[in-house]
Amino acid sequence: MPVININEPRWDQNTYWGRAKHFFTTTNPCNLLYSSSELDKAKEIVTKYRTVPQVVFWQWINQSFNAVVNYTNRSGDSPIPVKQLGTSYVLATSGALITALGLNSIVKSAPPLIGRFVPFCAVAAANCVNIPMMRLKEIREGIPVVDKNGNRVGNSQVAAKSAITQVTMSRIGMAMPGMLIPPFIMNYLDRKGVIRKFPWINAPLQVGLCGLFLVFATPLCCALFPQQSSINVDSLEPEIRESLNKLKLEDKCLYYNKGL
Repeated sequence: MPVININEPRWDQNTYWGRAKHFFTTTNPCNLLYSSSELDKAKEIVTKYRTVPQVVFWQWINQSFNAVVNYTNRSGDSPIPVKQLGTSYVLATSGALITALGLNSIVKSAPPLIGRFVPFCAVAAANCVNIPMMRLKEIREGIPVVDKNGNRVGNSQVAAKSAITQVTMSRIGMAMPGMLIPPFIMNYLDRKGVIRKFPWINAPLQVGLCGLFLVFATPLCCALFPQQSSINVDSLEPEIRESLNKLKLEDKCLYYNKGL
């Protein structure tokens, strides 16, 4: 959601019901029961809600965690130098941060429901940046490809790109149910006045829904592609095909560990 502007009504003033809701709120007799200090405190909470520094901090925490996950679940068996690992981390987190903040700024004037989809768009776009950056060495040097008996034939950059694409699609799929379905539910509850009546349920309900969907989405999306994926020999590099000829192997497919 964009930063709340307390100088403007919460509802569309170009519609009758938008104006009616606004005046029902502002003329509520219960407002007389609040002291000046309570009103000032409420104003301070609203003006501090989702500030840019907070977005940057939590996105950095999130993308740092993702970077660690992407590194530990990479394919290949060769170690990554500390300098290259640091470069990959900086590129992954900064690229994902810029993407998320850019999307937030684009939809500031969009309807509230559109704003609820920003987190998913940010996560999807950030995955497209974070995963390749943390597995940059695989893109540059390739990952091991083996025959049906597990004999290593060589390293393939083509297989590495295929593996990273599959993992990225799986990660986006994992986020889809938990980040696309709850916005409709929360928007419906908001329109019915449930959130305004019981504001304390907002955060736990969203967290609970996301957690519930992730319980099922994580294993189901990890299973979208085989862990040992296959790739047609004709689509691999010439040196891989040459190695097959030297080894006198007639396999039409080779296999690689795609990572997670």
